Amino acid sequence: MTQKTDQFRQEFIAFAIKKEVLRFGEFKTKAGRLSPYFFNAGLFNDGESLMKLGEFYAEAIQNSGIEFDMLFGPAYKGITLAASIAIAYAKNGRNIPYAYNRKEAKDHGEGGTIIGSPLQGRVLIIDDVISAGTSVRESVELINANGARACGVAIAIDRQEKGLGELSAVQEVVKTNQIPVCAITNLDDLLSYLKAHQDLVQNLHAVEAYRQKYGVS
Repeated sequence: MTQKTDQFRQEFIAFAIKKEVLRFGEFKTKAGRLSPYFFNAGLFNDGESLMKLGEFYAEAIQNSGIEFDMLFGPAYKGITLAASIAIAYAKNGRNIPYAYNRKEAKDHGEGGTIIGSPLQGRVLIIDDVISAGTSVRESVELINANGARACGVAIAIDRQEKGLGELSAVQEVVKTNQIPVCAITNLDDLLSYLKAHQDLVQNLHAVEAYRQKYGVS
């Protein structure tokens, strides 16, 4: 990892903490684990936050080298995430189509479950985190069913913790779907950030203990 990339990841963590999107305490995850931290991208809930978030995602995607033709945001959080990234790319001169899905099929008006650009070519799936990989699997199936190809997933934070087995949830997605996953930041970056900030160091022990219990390399 270059110094510039490391700084970029640390800046994102600072941004998430400032917006109270990344919080510390005791939170129950989907897997039923008690986590000392919680990341909720739904709390990036104003124009300035979404603008900056899209820019962070766009840079992480660019750094990953994943090549794609369009974006797909699974309902519901993925919708605003994909839109913010498309706007960030447009500001830099690349106009990227995006689409998202409805939870329920609509039987009137335009109908169907897909809204936005038709799914075609290489489609990059956008989400906030990967917990069990269910959302990604459903997205891949939907994209394939529409004649396009899922080429990767971009998330905000990789929790780097065990999924169903010894692999992390992200590693399981990569193995099952044969597509890459890129993240703006991860748990290792968060630990580095906590160690460097005296006002947050009280959370370090709990996060390290959680990493020791559930983490993967």
